[in-house]
Amino acid sequence: MTGKLYIKTFGCQMNEYDSAKIADVLAASHGLTPTQIAEEADVLLLNTCSIREKAQEKVFSQLGIWREWKEANPKLVIG
Repeated sequence: MTGKLYIKTFGCQMNEYDSAKIADVLAASHGLTPTQIAEEADVLLLNTCSIREKAQEKVFSQLGIWREWKEANPKLVIG
């Protein structure tokens, strides 16, 4: 799979590190190129800290938006 990857990160600084590592691994293994623009991505990922309740609320809100995108583009991968 080639294409563009967007990762939205919520939570602590460790999550930022994890998101960068995920992007590196997916670039090497699947040829995904990171992008800062969610609307142009083929793969959308959320990385969050479940300890912080506010972060969880933001995730559910973001998933609601992305669900609409998925309906318009069934090939879009969300994780």
